[in-house]
Amino acid sequence: MNDGDVSKQIQQMIRFIRQEAEEKANEISVSAEEEFNIEKQLVVEAEKRKLRQEYQRKAKQVDVKKKIEYSMQLNASRIRFLQVQDEVVNSMKESASKELLRVSSNHKAYKNLLKSLIIQCLLRLQEPAVLLRCREVDQKLVQSVLDDAKRAYAEKAGVAPPAVTLDNQVFLPPPPKDVDSHELYCAGGVVAASKDGKIVCENTLDARLDVVFRQKLPEIRKRLLGNTQT
Repeated sequence: MNDGDVSKQIQQMIRFIRQEAEEKANEISVSAEEEFNIEKQLVVEAEKRKLRQEYQRKAKQVDVKKKIEYSMQLNASRIRFLQVQDEVVNSMKESASKELLRVSSNHKAYKNLLKSLIIQCLLRLQEPAVLLRCREVDQKLVQSVLDDAKRAYAEKAGVAPPAVTLDNQVFLPPPPKDVDSHELYCAGGVVAASKDGKIVCENTLDARLDVVFRQKLPEIRKRLLGNTQT
């Protein structure tokens, strides 16, 4: 084999090796591209999951915050509604209290009322000896109906008239000096106690108003404010 043939064979071998190398390089490049794309897709999906999770977390935070704010606003509205209810009801009671102050101005009607209040006290206590207190300004008026009240009680209860002592040392608070007075006052009526002081019947106009007001409060709220539920 001459030098020319050897040279041709060498060139063929070089071309073959180069072709093999190029094919191998192409395979490696394609494989690397595929692996890169797969890895890139995995990274992208992982980031997407992170973004979705972060979005869901923030969305939940916003939802929780909205619920908390709504709850706070609802509670504030309920509290304000209750405050308005109390303001209306208290205003009504205050008006009624002022009206009570006029009761004692009608001498005849108030005298009959005092007699009835005393009889009620005696029926409640049913004691043979009773201490009776009233406002100092009502002392003479109470004294004038006391005997009639004792007799009326005795007839109703079927007992002997009790010994009723009208306290001339300790009196109930006086009428207010004016309608806007903040001092302790009494609109009228009486307070009776057993001899040992263990049983007390408070039958003042103010006490009667409190009792009636408590009993009628649900009806008052319903009439003033309707059936609105808080």
